[in-house]
Amino acid sequence: MGKFNLKMFLLAVSVISSFSLVGVAISYHNVLLTIFFFLLGFGLMGFGLKLKGKKQTTISS
Repeated sequence: MGKFNLKMFLLAVSVISSFSLVGVAISYHNVLLTIFFFLLGFGLMGFGLKLKGKKQTTISS
């Protein structure tokens, strides 16, 4: 088992939280918060994929 990566874990938890908050915003019929949390979730997910790709490129080089 590899080393536990706290930074990536917290990033994953924040992505899941933002998509969960999309559901909360939908339940309150708040369109602006729904769009905000949706974009935030995809932004954080993209940032995490960018970090992972950079890490794998560094390892393979």
